[in-house]
Order: sequence, then C-alpha cells, then structure tokens
Amino acid sequence: EVQLVESGGGLVQPGGSLRLSCVASGFTFGSYDMSWVRQAPGKGSEWVSTINSGDNSTYYTDSVKGRFTISRDNRKNTLYLQMNNLQPENTAVYLCNAVRLFYKFWGQGTQVTVSS
Repeated sequence: EVQLVESGGGLVQPGGSLRLSCVASGFTFGSYDMSWVRQAPGKGSEWVSTINSGDNSTYYTDSVKGRFTISRDNRKNTLYLQMNNLQPENTAVYLCNAVRLFYKFWGQGTQVTVSS
C-alpha cells in the first residue's frame, strides 16, 4: 500500500520556523520526484517546491525562495521542507506528492498556521 504521511505542522508566530516531514512507503521513493504543495483557506492549490530524483535538483516558487529549503533522505524514505521566516500568508495545509512517469501519489497534508 502506498502511503505518504506528513508531519511537523503547527502554530507558529510570524518570523518563526517549522520543519515538515513526509514519510513514504509502498513505492521506490528514490525513483520519484517529490514536491510540496499547499492549500490555503479559500484558495486553490499552490505548488511550493520540488526536488528531483537522481540529481536532487531543487525548485521553488518565487515567494519562498531564500526562506524554504526542500531536501530528501532516500535511506529514510523521507522528504523534508525547512521553512524559515514564516509569514501569515504561508498559512495553509501542506501536502507532499510523489511523481514518476504516469504515477502520482499524495499525502493527506499537515496544517501550518502562522499567527501572532
């Protein structure tokens, strides 16, 4: 059974940091491109960041460049998102996904709330 389980979300003050994790099982994690996507209240899904399989190239949406860092540990089948200097507009449910060819898997998400 394929599973992606996110954790690490919570309530943080503006300027604070969180580290999200996404633990994968049921597929060959290292062969998949991994991404974080977020869903803010009343808004559609927004792509945040991707890390490729193989060469671990990383990509970010402009609004998080310099503040968020995506990484992966293929030995632990885990994807990470280090989020620094969080702002209220970063409040959202953060989901991880795995993509390879025509296969795409999603996690359930973890809530991140940035508020004073």
